[in-house]
This record gives sequence, C-alpha cells and structure tokens, in this order.
Amino acid sequence: MISERLKSVIRAQLRLEASFPIDEETTAQKVPGWDSLGHVALLAAIEHEFGIRFRTLEVLRIPNVGALQALVFRKLLR
Repeated sequence: MISERLKSVIRAQLRLEASFPIDEETTAQKVPGWDSLGHVALLAAIEHEFGIRFRTLEVLRIPNVGALQALVFRKLLR
C-alpha cells in the first residue's frame, strides 16, 4: 500500500487532483505531467519531504510507484 504522505507529494508535485488514483502499479506513463523533467522534480521533492537521498542507479530501477515506495522505506530504515 502506498503511504498517504508519498501520494500527497506525488499529487502536489505533478499538480494532480486529490482524487487522482495512485497505487502500487501506477507508472509515469499513466500520470499526466509525469515526464522526464517532472520525474527529476518529483524525486527531489520526495528527497526533501522524507530527508533522504537517492542514488542514480536506484532511481533508474524504479518501474512503478510501488517500487518507489519500497525504496523510500528502505532509505528511512537506514
């Protein structure tokens, strides 16, 4: 399950309606405005919100929001 905190960051950064559905299988291709520039800005916003840092190889391996959530959780546990 995707945390409400992460959903909130995604919706705010991509300027999505509060009701826009985001789940584990959500991909950038399914979300309006989630292009390459939006992706970089989103990752920066997530880093800021959660106080974490992503490495380039980590973000290249993120196929969907579920994998992004798992990465955030792993970073928070360190």
